[in-house]
Amino acid sequence: MTFKELIEKLGVGRRPCHPGNTAKRFRDDQKSEEAYEAVDRGIRSVPLDKIVGSVGRYHDFDSHFRLRNFASTERLDGILQAMRQGKYLPPVKLYQIKEEYYVLDGNHRVAAAKALCREKIDARILEFIPSKNTLENILYREKSEFREKTGLDVDISLTELGQYARLMEQIAMHQAYLQKETRGEMDFQTAAADWYETIYCPLTAILRKGNLLEKTPGRTLGDLYAYISYHHWEREGADRRYGIGFGEFVPKDMEAFRKKMSELKETEYPEMLREITAFILINITARKEDRIVEKLFAIDEIKELHSVHGNVDILVKAVIQRDILSSDAETIGQFVQNKVRQISGIVTTQTLIPGFSKIKKQ
Repeated sequence: MTFKELIEKLGVGRRPCHPGNTAKRFRDDQKSEEAYEAVDRGIRSVPLDKIVGSVGRYHDFDSHFRLRNFASTERLDGILQAMRQGKYLPPVKLYQIKEEYYVLDGNHRVAAAKALCREKIDARILEFIPSKNTLENILYREKSEFREKTGLDVDISLTELGQYARLMEQIAMHQAYLQKETRGEMDFQTAAADWYETIYCPLTAILRKGNLLEKTPGRTLGDLYAYISYHHWEREGADRRYGIGFGEFVPKDMEAFRKKMSELKETEYPEMLREITAFILINITARKEDRIVEKLFAIDEIKELHSVHGNVDILVKAVIQRDILSSDAETIGQFVQNKVRQISGIVTTQTLIPGFSKIKKQ
């Protein structure tokens, strides 16, 4: 099957020949980012969807690396046939700026691989480091230095300055521990690989399992790891208190956590989405009782509501989801303040948290 037949079968066809539909030009982005200092990153496997442009052949391809309507398909046909037959083809050569790649050599190999719906391609990479001092660029330079020193070809994204340096300090502590444990020398990159597999991945798996990213918009999984690991493992005298149970599952010592996780399968990692039960005693303005009761009962966390006689007007039972980034007192306090006390007509509230409970089965 020729390339022309393949693209017709896939329904992608050729693209109209107009300037706005070309692949991105490397020189344009290089100038925009002021990216002139280059670092050889060696050979890596690159996601094809990250290859967005070309150094010299951008006019022959559209933004998805499909041939434009004036370009010859003869060379592409031969490469396509070789790929389908599993023949060896040398790595393409790419220029990188941030998370995007531009083809220096191998435009037709990239086009053929994309047409075959492949996900990655081997490439020799020369990365150009952006020098413009925007927050985004400074963060990227820190990330690039982290990758270079650790040798970790993984996506650990952080949004605060200085956090990559803190992770490298953590890796250095892990390196010292491993050298003491094995009574031998260990290079930093080997220690970094072990840290990633045995510490970073297990803790982020627990955080992901707890859907914490939904509660921290604008933050990344790497941000959560950096914050929690620093306060829980490194900050001396830290007074940060997390939800009850967090310390049980995540020991205060990083290496103790590593040992504990090594004994578990990922499916056995702890579930952090546990719940807190609280009873809230409420006094209200009598003339607004019906409306207040309706608004209280409409709150999802309130499972029971009782009108009572005595010094209290209403008793409610609330079941609130624990947040391991906050203490239970903070979580309950925020719920009462933000959802209960905002209702007009509520005069006072008092919260009771059961120490233990015994419930008879129905």
